[in-house]
Amino acid sequence: MVFPDDDCLARDLAVAAGERLIKLRASGMTVDDLRRAGDLGSHEYLATELARVRPHDAVLSEEAVDDPVRLTAERVWIIDPLDGTREFGEEGRVDWAVHVALWERGELTAGAVALPAQDAVLSTAEPPPAPPPLAPGATLRLVVSRSRPPEFVQRLAEQLGAELVPLGSAGAKSAAVIRGEVDAYVHSGGQYEWDSAAPVAVARSAGLHTSRIDGSNLRYNSEESWMPDILICPVPLARPLLDAISSVQSQQ
Repeated sequence: MVFPDDDCLARDLAVAAGERLIKLRASGMTVDDLRRAGDLGSHEYLATELARVRPHDAVLSEEAVDDPVRLTAERVWIIDPLDGTREFGEEGRVDWAVHVALWERGELTAGAVALPAQDAVLSTAEPPPAPPPLAPGATLRLVVSRSRPPEFVQRLAEQLGAELVPLGSAGAKSAAVIRGEVDAYVHSGGQYEWDSAAPVAVARSAGLHTSRIDGSNLRYNSEESWMPDILICPVPLARPLLDAISSVQSQQ
């Protein structure tokens, strides 16, 4: 049996999990049951398929107990079976996603962000084109959480004269940057590795800048899977944004 390469596998699994979630969403469940079934059902599908086609790889998933074997593994799949569970349970919302990423020997090497309700997928199998540069004089657009935008990012927007664009899941926010719908994703409220691994893999394949908000590298498959902050933006915006972030932090 011939299995797909890692980039295509990440894409195909994310899309297939998303198709299952779309069908589940139309099942008529109560909101709480729908969200619970979405999280667990998508995880079970992805974990089962990865065990079948990549039996020697480790898995880090939001919906599973963390297995310490991943810390000595050379290949680890980092998955968020349903990124944006809240939005998934709200009728008509499209800002939720499925994340599938592969970490190998210290680096993210494959990834996919499926946006099932938008009938879209962004992946390293077909790296997206880099978004167009910000036009001179145009207002900078920063994507933020629709329910809990960090106060830090609000102060950053004030300093930059930027517009805040609220969206749901981390994957949807990252996808908006990759597709040029907004200019940057600056998040300082903390998240987990599965929230950003696949989006970062895809963003890097599109030639975007990805880092912590102090400019340091994003590290994955760490013993502690918590990630305090993140910046995703086109390369020309990275230095101005990092300088502005440093300025806002110095004022605290």
